[in-house]
Amino acid sequence: MKAILPLFIFIDACGWEIIRNDPFGRSFAPGRKRLESVFGYSSACVPSILSGRWPEEHHNWCYFVYDPNRSPFKSLRPLRWLPRAITGRRLFRRWLSRFVKVQLKFRGYFDLYNIPFKYISLFDFTEKKSPLKPGGLNRGPNIFDFLEIRGIPYHVSDPARSEQDNLQIVTAEIRSERIDFAFVYWPELDGLLHRVGNRSPEVPAKLRQYEQRIEQLLSAARGHYEEVRLYVLSDHGMANCDELLDLKARIEGLDPRMEQDYAAVYDSTMVRFWFFNPRARQQITECLRKVPQGSILSDEELKALRTFFPDGYFGELIFLVKEGVLIVPSHMGERPIRAMHGYHPKEKQSYAALLTNQAEVAADIAAIPDLFRLMTRDAELAKARNGKSQADSEWLNPGLTPLEADLQEAGKAAAKLAPS
Repeated sequence: MKAILPLFIFIDACGWEIIRNDPFGRSFAPGRKRLESVFGYSSACVPSILSGRWPEEHHNWCYFVYDPNRSPFKSLRPLRWLPRAITGRRLFRRWLSRFVKVQLKFRGYFDLYNIPFKYISLFDFTEKKSPLKPGGLNRGPNIFDFLEIRGIPYHVSDPARSEQDNLQIVTAEIRSERIDFAFVYWPELDGLLHRVGNRSPEVPAKLRQYEQRIEQLLSAARGHYEEVRLYVLSDHGMANCDELLDLKARIEGLDPRMEQDYAAVYDSTMVRFWFFNPRARQQITECLRKVPQGSILSDEELKALRTFFPDGYFGELIFLVKEGVLIVPSHMGERPIRAMHGYHPKEKQSYAALLTNQAEVAADIAAIPDLFRLMTRDAELAKARNGKSQADSEWLNPGLTPLEADLQEAGKAAAKLAPS
C-alpha cells in the first residue's frame, strides 16, 4: 500500500451556482469554495488551471485568430461553393473537423464550428497541441511538464475516450499502485448544460451519477493508498440564454466589408475585430456603442482580466455581451442553445467551484489558476511520502509476495523472543 494519492477530478462547467444549493459531494468533500474563473472559454480556463498562469502569460485564449499568412485552412476555401444546406449542417462540420484535425496533426481540441468557408483562410487556430499533455501550452510549462521533470508517475484522462472508459482506466491504475497523482477530466456536464440549461432536472441527476463514480474511485483508492487527497474542481459555470442578439446582421449592414476592411470572429458571447482602415474602425465602434446588450472592453479592463495582448493577436477590439445574452447566429453556431459560458468572470454564473476532503484550503486559492499550486504541492508530497514508503517496503520485503513478507516478519519477531 502506498502512502498518498492526490486525486483531482475536473468536472467541466460544474460552477459554484450549479452546486451551491445542491448536496453534491458533501459526504466525501465537505470543504467547498467559490473560485473566480478566467475571462474566456475552456480554451483559456483549462490552460490556466493546468499552468497556474493567466491567458496573457500562456497565450491560450480564443481558438480562431486573424492570421491569413499562417492559416492552415487554405485548402478548405473551395468549399464555399457548396450549398449552405450542406456546409451549415452540424453533422457535416463535425465530420470535416475530425478529418481536418487528422490531416493537420492537431493534438488538442479542434472544431471548425460555423466559420464560413468563404473566410476560413483568413484564420489560424491557436490550440494545435493538447493542454493535457507535457509541452501542451502555447507558452510555458503545465502540470504534466512538472510531473515529468520530477519523475512523478501520473494518470490523466484521454479526452478522446468516454467518461466511463476513462473511469475504468484510472481505477485500474489506482489498483495497480502505478501512479502517485491523478487528474480526471469529465466534460459531459458542460454539453448537458448547453443543451438543457442550468435549471433542468437532468442536471442534479448528472451530479448524482458523478457522486457514484467518485465514491467508486475513493473506495478503490482507499484500498491501495493510506491517504487520498480529493479535489473536485471546475473551470466556470453556465448561464441560461434568455435573449438572442443578431450582432452579425448589424455589423454587416454597415459600409465596411469583411475581408476588405476588417476581420471578425463572432464567438457566442463576444466579437473580436481586426481593422484594416480607420473608417471601418470608426463605423463599427460607433455601431457597437449603441448596442445595450453589451459593451466594448477597454485596454484597462482587459489588463485587469489578464487577457490584454498588446499586439492585438486575439483581436484589436473586444465586444462582450451581458450574462444571459447569446450572439446568434455566430461563428460558433447558426441556432440558439439553452445556456452558455464565456461572460465576464464577475457575472453570477461565471464562478467556478472547488470541493475537497481537506480540512482547510488556503485563503490565497481564490481563482482557478491558483489550483496549480495545490496540484504541485500535493504531487511533491506524494513523491516524497510514496518514495519513502516504497523504499521501506523494499528494504523490509525485497522481492517477496505479501504472504512471504508476512512470514518473514513473523520469523523476525519470533527470533527476537527466542532465548539466546
